[in-house]
Amino acid sequence: MAFATARVERRGKEFVLQRTITEGPDYFHKVVDCQWACPAHTPVPEYIRLIADGRYSDAYMVNWRSNVFPGVLGRTCDRPCEPACRRGRVEDEPVAICRLKRVAADNKSDITAFLPAVAPRNGKTVALVGAGPAALTVARDLAPLGYHVVVFDGDAKAGGMIRRQIPRFRLPEEVIDEEVGYITGLGLDMRLGQRVDSLKDLLEEDYDAVFIGTGAPRGRDLDLPGRQEAAANIHIGIDWLSSVAFEHVDRIGKRVIVLGGGNTAMDCCRTSRRLGGEDVKVIVRSGFDEMKASPWEKEDALHEDIPILNFLGPKEFTHENGRLTGVLFEKVVAQFDDKGRRKLVPSGEPDQHFECDDVLVAVGQENAFPWIERDLGLDFDEWGMPKVDEVTFQSTLPRVFFGGDSAFGPKNIIWAVAQGHDAAISIDRFCQDQDVRDRPAPGTSMVSQKMGIHEWSYDNDISNDLRHRVPLREKGESLKNVKLEVELGFDPLLGFAEAQRCLNCDVQTVFAEPICIECDACVDICPVDAITFTANGEEDDLRMRLSAPALNLTQDLYVSGELKTGRVMVKDEDVCLHCGLCAERCPTGAWDMQQFTLEMTHAGEKPCAR
Repeated sequence: MAFATARVERRGKEFVLQRTITEGPDYFHKVVDCQWACPAHTPVPEYIRLIADGRYSDAYMVNWRSNVFPGVLGRTCDRPCEPACRRGRVEDEPVAICRLKRVAADNKSDITAFLPAVAPRNGKTVALVGAGPAALTVARDLAPLGYHVVVFDGDAKAGGMIRRQIPRFRLPEEVIDEEVGYITGLGLDMRLGQRVDSLKDLLEEDYDAVFIGTGAPRGRDLDLPGRQEAAANIHIGIDWLSSVAFEHVDRIGKRVIVLGGGNTAMDCCRTSRRLGGEDVKVIVRSGFDEMKASPWEKEDALHEDIPILNFLGPKEFTHENGRLTGVLFEKVVAQFDDKGRRKLVPSGEPDQHFECDDVLVAVGQENAFPWIERDLGLDFDEWGMPKVDEVTFQSTLPRVFFGGDSAFGPKNIIWAVAQGHDAAISIDRFCQDQDVRDRPAPGTSMVSQKMGIHEWSYDNDISNDLRHRVPLREKGESLKNVKLEVELGFDPLLGFAEAQRCLNCDVQTVFAEPICIECDACVDICPVDAITFTANGEEDDLRMRLSAPALNLTQDLYVSGELKTGRVMVKDEDVCLHCGLCAERCPTGAWDMQQFTLEMTHAGEKPCAR
């Protein structure tokens, strides 16, 4: 979806801002920052209001339509929505959007009656290689349309990396079973335990389309001196986590070093603590703030007494008589060239040696496609990645599509879901002989929330609560069992309190300039000085002339057409609380509070307003 930008027109010698174009999906979608930031465009404020109202099943289904795995993502999502949350701009902490998703999942009733009905078979068959989040999303979207969906996966259970690589103390298996089951129950032909060893052979089976969602199954190794000699005690992080998940591994040495600074490294070190690791360290070449791990993942590791040592680059695995004894590191520092580019270079300080019994290597993941023949017409780039269209997810072999980590490299589950939705649209259009690049636009609607002169259909009180902390299991108990969930989740009371912190950013302040009498009542009552009536001008100048300077250049101003005095109304969306006081105070009704609804189009659907 295109990013809406302010339009300008020339007036004399200067450029002034044109009236904001609010028709169509882009402008108000951008104002719902959390939904805009979510790759699957989950309508966050809507489901949070439903949670506050105790309508957990409805909140769950709003999520399920967009992000497919509410219970899983309510525990594991990388939360791109939360840094975008407007609450985080008026105080330190955003709304706990991710953990509220879990509230809906934990408290819902039986939702099977709300799952989509499956249409009669339409004569088309689609093969999905892999049963991870991207492929299951494709299946979820195509099966109800009548497609015969055949899913291949080498594992005995569906779920992909959700099941293999996320520890049970973060994501219980029963949650995976439940949410994967909602999809496999849509009449899929599940061929689990059947690994696809040849794409050529699969294509010869005459599938109408093939979707490849095999993830990034290979962990990067470190080819350092001593790697081969000490191989018995050096483990690739994602493989080791899989072995733990499937109960092939149930112990580790007392002294463990985890190499890497991403979320996989955090899972490795926390799992090690539960399998016998007493002295567990994470050692990273970069600085603490530059680590790829999510801030809360680092916080959880530190809470479990796992030190994180930074600016140390591994040089050698030390060993004695074929057994690992430790790792040798060199100290590095950040150095910047004349263009401001940063690189890490040796500091010149003495090397440091850390003794250990086992090493877990978690320095990244990469794709592996040995089963895809190179003479099929499917092109790969110089890094061995398939050439995939970023909009349609179609490869250079028209009936083969990719999605999730196998398309563009490792990301979080929510990205795989979003790509699965888009790939399903393409597969559906391809199978129906339609142009895959002709993407159906989302549907939108704006509905007034007015219930009376000064009443709204939503709770517009602004909670003064700071962000509530998710209760945790007692640390001593938690570290004894690798399957015991650490986070206990919000109970309904805490969930309600956290939901009340949402600013209802999808309930928009809509301005009708023809009936505005420029009395400035809205300016007087606005608690955050978001509204200004002033002469138009160039954007940089105008932003600084507002009641409160609009400094966030990533968010457009809401600019009216010219009013009777020649001024314009300018609203800074960045700080608006959506409290509705402007609309309550306005004597002519020039301001209204209207709920903006965005309906993302999925496979087989036509956009519609509701």
